[in-house]
Amino acid sequence: MAKRTESRAGTSTGRIPIAGLSPRTPDDVFDTKAFVGEVVPFEATVFREGHDIIDAALVVTDPTGAVTRSPMTLGIPGTDRWSTEHLFEVEGTHTWWIEAWNDDWATWMHAAEIKVPAGQDVDNMLALGTELLQRAAQRDPASALFRDGAKALGNASLSATARMRVASDSRIAAALAAQPLASLVTASPKKHVRVERTRAAVGSWYEFFPRSEGAKIRDDGSWTSGTFRTAARRLPAIARMGFDVVYIPPVHPIGRTFRKGPNNTLEAGPNDPGSPYAIGSADGGHDAVDPALGTVADFEWFVGAAKNVGLELALDLALQCSPDHPWVREHPEWFTTLPDGTIAYAENPPKKYQDIYPLNFDNDYEGLSAEILRIVRLWIDRGVTIFRVDNPHTKPVHFWEWLLRDIREDHPEVVFLAEAFTKPAMMQALAQVGFQQSYTYFTWRNEKWELEEYLAELSDETGAWFRPNFFVNTHDILTPYLQYGGVPAYKVRAAIAATASPTWGVYSGYELIENVARPGSEENIDNEKYEFKPRDWAAEEEAGASIAPYLTQLNRIRGQHPALRQLRNLTIHGSDDDAILVYSKFLAGKHTRSGRSDAIIVVANTDPHSARETTVRLDLRALGLEPGSTFTVRDLITQQTWTWTDDNYVRLDSFVEPAHVLSVDFTRTP
Repeated sequence: MAKRTESRAGTSTGRIPIAGLSPRTPDDVFDTKAFVGEVVPFEATVFREGHDIIDAALVVTDPTGAVTRSPMTLGIPGTDRWSTEHLFEVEGTHTWWIEAWNDDWATWMHAAEIKVPAGQDVDNMLALGTELLQRAAQRDPASALFRDGAKALGNASLSATARMRVASDSRIAAALAAQPLASLVTASPKKHVRVERTRAAVGSWYEFFPRSEGAKIRDDGSWTSGTFRTAARRLPAIARMGFDVVYIPPVHPIGRTFRKGPNNTLEAGPNDPGSPYAIGSADGGHDAVDPALGTVADFEWFVGAAKNVGLELALDLALQCSPDHPWVREHPEWFTTLPDGTIAYAENPPKKYQDIYPLNFDNDYEGLSAEILRIVRLWIDRGVTIFRVDNPHTKPVHFWEWLLRDIREDHPEVVFLAEAFTKPAMMQALAQVGFQQSYTYFTWRNEKWELEEYLAELSDETGAWFRPNFFVNTHDILTPYLQYGGVPAYKVRAAIAATASPTWGVYSGYELIENVARPGSEENIDNEKYEFKPRDWAAEEEAGASIAPYLTQLNRIRGQHPALRQLRNLTIHGSDDDAILVYSKFLAGKHTRSGRSDAIIVVANTDPHSARETTVRLDLRALGLEPGSTFTVRDLITQQTWTWTDDNYVRLDSFVEPAHVLSVDFTRTP
């Protein structure tokens, strides 16, 4: 590549303007994100005055200093929008920029192919071409191709037609395409991408309450709590379902004051365990373990037991306190004191949490922040590498920016999931300042049109910084769609979550279709947050009352198809029915280990109460195919096969199978 051309003094525009760089975060304040194994699209608007032919490339420098150049392709004519993709394979901060240049040989060829046959300015045109090949020969003295080509092109004894045949030699064209004769080389400003480990964006999560696993009720109505040791018996079954992250609620001592009873009642009986989110008692606070679950050593053993079956533990980080927490006594300034001298409890109107005191960061920011950092580092030392952060949107954003940066410096492997069901601005800000993942609005996006808009937003608009975790339910959330949709609703929501997002999750009981809500609420009746809830998993599955085999099948499909482990490769397709959602994910063979392209088409009936039939209309270019192509698809759920093309008839009966998960067979494509 030729020497770069500097901008004129006093201007911010390069010799060849390069604008609209993508990916970028809003306001360009924070670095964008990627993960190991992610294919990231890059774009820029590149243009110049006149009619000369220009070209562009993406340049990426990884943390080791290795440089990769990727040629860019001009998109829709007239837009001047160039694009390419880059596969990130190394963790750390990568630097990237766009280079643009004038392609002198291509510009000359374009003019010569018009002028020479027309007899216009022939001598000058051929002389200019000769000079360019001489320039190429000087750049590569060992190459006879350019030396001989320059001699022949400059041979005035040959006809103009013969000399043009020399210039059109395919060998010269290939050599100058690989190493262009460039001038006016211009570089864009440099940008950065923070590349994190794959688990920061790809995973299948399963939530359960350790205290329920192995819990037993005594004859007098009191309970023996499950422990880390008894809960570990559940881990192999979770792993066999194909999940790779096991998430557990807070494991700390639970307060007694204002302890909640069953179904969030205000009075707890002597046998009620209370909410694990009401953290702190005489047994300790955020650095302690609830004695009913075991000891710190038992917790560390549990982390190891999870690893032994291929599961990574995610621990709930809930920064709030019960009235019995040691901080209330030792640091009352970390809370909000009301005029009557009492401490304000948590509220999310109309919900009230009398058993929880929220933190106040504005009285002693430095002291409180330092203590939280100590707590997080302590649990990292105990083996935690993933934190699910409860309600991060109720803490200052600048606190999270500081905390996550501090942890990242020493522990780049640690992942933070934001449980922030709140307004878009806050959710996006938390993602930009460092949260690796976020809960989303997916839980409430059930109609076809809602899902089309939201999936496109997550893939195309915010994928550079916001990574979704599609939980289908949580211990706090049971949507009306699930309450009234029966098995079809549970299956189709799982199918969409597992295929549309590289990370998805379920809360235990989902596989048992636990769909009865507490009246007037969107959460399960007899909520496990307030009581023990042992389940007989094996008996339910044996009786055919569990969709665990279906969840297992979805996770197996995810493991076999790398296209599903990407975020920014989703394309929405059309159908003629307002309930049939269609989307695909495609990954080109140059980005897969096998070298074979991978494409998945999902066709989902979002109406869990009906059978629907319609025509599905595909954009085959999004699948790496030409319009009009015919190809074979296999339903990975039922193993049925069909021959498809652009437009295809589909019938989906929710009571049979509510979704097709179709794999494109490129080996059987004419």
